[in-house]
Amino acid sequence: MTENVVVVLATLDSKSAEAGFLCDTLADAGVTPLLIDMSLRPHGVEGAGVPGGDLAVAAGTDWKAMAAMDRTEAAKAMVAGGINILLAKCGCREFSGVIALGGANGTSMACDMMRALPPLFPKVMVSTMAATSAVEWYIAESDIVMFPSVGDIQLNRITRTVMEHACWSVAAMVEKGRDRTAPDKLTAPLIGVSSFGGTAGCVDRVTERLAAEGYEIMHFHASGPGGKALEHLARSGELAGVVDVTTHELADLPIGGVFSAGDGRLRAAGKAGLAQVVVPGAIDHANFWVGRVPDEFKDREFFQFNKTNILMRTNADEFEVLGRIMADRLNEAEGPFVVIIPTRGFSEHTKLMTHDIEGKETGPWKQPAVDAVFAQSLRNHLNKGRVEELDLHINEQAFADACVEAFLELMKR
Repeated sequence: MTENVVVVLATLDSKSAEAGFLCDTLADAGVTPLLIDMSLRPHGVEGAGVPGGDLAVAAGTDWKAMAAMDRTEAAKAMVAGGINILLAKCGCREFSGVIALGGANGTSMACDMMRALPPLFPKVMVSTMAATSAVEWYIAESDIVMFPSVGDIQLNRITRTVMEHACWSVAAMVEKGRDRTAPDKLTAPLIGVSSFGGTAGCVDRVTERLAAEGYEIMHFHASGPGGKALEHLARSGELAGVVDVTTHELADLPIGGVFSAGDGRLRAAGKAGLAQVVVPGAIDHANFWVGRVPDEFKDREFFQFNKTNILMRTNADEFEVLGRIMADRLNEAEGPFVVIIPTRGFSEHTKLMTHDIEGKETGPWKQPAVDAVFAQSLRNHLNKGRVEELDLHINEQAFADACVEAFLELMKR
């Protein structure tokens, strides 16, 4: 590829003028636009380098046949075709960045396509949805950059400026990307470490020790998107191993907490054959937004962490479930792993007192007998790997050192 080509994703049947503006702005910025039409139905608007009919064919159908589909079915077909075309062109190095614009449906389709591209590949989305809570679902585990369109997707003095900023950004990304060191030139293996405030003592010591061993470290905050990103990079071959100190997101999954990373958590690294040290870090609570605790949990033990987050202490029944969930996922692992359990506490919160939903103190957070249910459940359901229980707190230096030593041993294999 001798020139910087940027793909433009848009629905020409409704956004042709705006798509043309993006293409002109990209050209002025020194890159070559390639317009791909995501329209769900045939139309008479010209100008696409890759027309919508090509996406339909790449999905195994045709544009006219899509007229009989409902909107959701047609969108799925166009996304599938778009992903096939983008991945083929990306594999042949036919473009070096992508920008899209759209409302709710256009954003959903374009982001689905962009998430299929490799990590760090420049991806920019100009969207009416960028200021909504739905952003988490559009971006998910990817590195899409979103620009709020401020107004609807139409040309005026405000939206033109937003679109210009977005175009200049992606143009700068692809231009500077030529100078970036290629991933295969980087020699230090990248290790994923899951993190949280309540496990910071362990995370910091693990990071220090692994860096001294010549590894590069990437922290993943265990608040949902972080866990998804860890799984995505493990699946994409970007990680050489994982020290999963903070598996907290597993606790939010069955309980319905707001920091769940979905059903894919603790799967990808094992399927990729990576070495894993797994710790039940911060699984001693689920997260809810303050004032939005479901009624079924109102009689439980809590601690209000800050003005937005309230933590609910995990009980024995939930630990039984969590032990089974972790075991089931690790039983699928194709690489070596060890689970290390700190019997003196799974998070820094063991120093706290629990409270009822109204804030009245109810008892200690530290509940060793309750925590022990997790270890027993894990052992009951795990049929491979190794489990170690250490008479230490998760944030003691000796515990972090044990995690590092176990990881280095696994890496030698």
